[in-house]
Amino acid sequence: MTTGNIKTKNMVLTGILIALGIVLPLAFHAIPNAGSIFLPMHLPVLFCGLVCGWSYGLLAGLATPLLSSILTGMPPAPILPGMLVELAVYGLVAGLLIRFVKSRSQTATVFIALIGAMLAGRVLAGLVNALIFNLGTYSLQIWLSAFFITALPGIALQLVLIPALIFALRKAKLISLPTKQ
Repeated sequence: MTTGNIKTKNMVLTGILIALGIVLPLAFHAIPNAGSIFLPMHLPVLFCGLVCGWSYGLLAGLATPLLSSILTGMPPAPILPGMLVELAVYGLVAGLLIRFVKSRSQTATVFIALIGAMLAGRVLAGLVNALIFNLGTYSLQIWLSAFFITALPGIALQLVLIPALIFALRKAKLISLPTKQ
């Protein structure tokens, strides 16, 4: 596949994933607190970073929560800045790690990139919430509760669904993972 074709494919896939990141939470928000429990917006952004690369992942991480907030009111304005940071870091770090961290097994590489992005996004979003958006009212307990305890089902979903989807689509030769250039 030529470079132009790869860029076009990545742009189209990124657009689809941004749209999915707007629509998917609508189904989850029919259940009270399901968005903060299952983290449906996170799935397409992490997938985008891993499959399309860091620049597309960063774009998806910024565009998805912003467009969703404008179009659906979710996330609400007070939550939006932290989610923008969290999802932007997810897409960026997932794309960088999948490209530059290599292990003996591609499965391990995917999990290293995915877990690294998930941790980086949560840590940076927590820092931004504590130091900028919720100065003086944000605590370690609030961060742990929101980003790890309440989100545990969503974290499990991310760790199961994203690699399974990546490997199924790779096996079907529908996607390839970014490589060093």
